[in-house]
Amino acid sequence: MTKGQIESKISEAIIKFEKDYMGRGPVETRTFLMEDLVIIRLKGVLTPAEERLAKTKDGAEIIKKTRALLIEEAKEILSEMIHEITGIKVLSLHTDVSTKTGERIIVFTLKKKIN
Repeated sequence: MTKGQIESKISEAIIKFEKDYMGRGPVETRTFLMEDLVIIRLKGVLTPAEERLAKTKDGAEIIKKTRALLIEEAKEILSEMIHEITGIKVLSLHTDVSTKTGERIIVFTLKKKIN
């Protein structure tokens, strides 16, 4: 597969994961492969209820903690998904969600560079 095809397959898999596991998909998803990194940018991940909750400091913290816990619980599923698409073992997963923009970034570090 070409780099573009791998990026597309990862984006499609992440959208499916978000819909199946988190309850709704992002508005837009882009994947970028850079050496031994997979960087995924998801736009529009917050639900309308989360958007209202995010307007307070406590609400924003609750959203960040909840989203982090959900991803932590799904780390193995996500890592296996990336491994199946790239053929390379995942070493680690890092993520954060912005309660201001509704974006989430997910970064996977891989055992070796993607050709």
